Amino acid sequence: MQTSTMHNRATSTPTFWINWLTYTAEFTVLFGLLMVLAPGLTQQAFGLLMFQNTEQFAAFDPQATAYIELAHAVMGSVLVGWGALIFMLVRKLNIEDAKQTCNMITISVLLWYVPDTAFSLYSGFWQNAVLNSGFAVLYAVPLLALRKYYR
Repeated sequence: MQTSTMHNRATSTPTFWINWLTYTAEFTVLFGLLMVLAPGLTQQAFGLLMFQNTEQFAAFDPQATAYIELAHAVMGSVLVGWGALIFMLVRKLNIEDAKQTCNMITISVLLWYVPDTAFSLYSGFWQNAVLNSGFAVLYAVPLLALRKYYR
């Protein structure tokens, strides 16, 4: 029995939204890789985002800086794995299980977004909440748009 993938169906092709979701997953992987492979650039970017100073992390104690580098690498690695999983789910998306697949992605985004953003706001790092919201929108727009194809 052959199943048609959503992006191969001529009559109801949500190709744009699937591509958007695919590119967002790829961006997530690349962002994670950047955090792992370019720690200096990551520290400069987050220093600028959080403290409006690209050299802020250099002012920290060396042990604190090393721990921040480790934390960025761990978070980056998690992003790589999460983005790769979402990418694989999207590439296998078909009309028969589209609702379940999109729900799984939506749940994973919400389970990351809510606690991460809440703690960012609680701890005074609203800039991270803004960054999180940008990522969440990149996932939410295509996921919401795809709903009409699997109702």
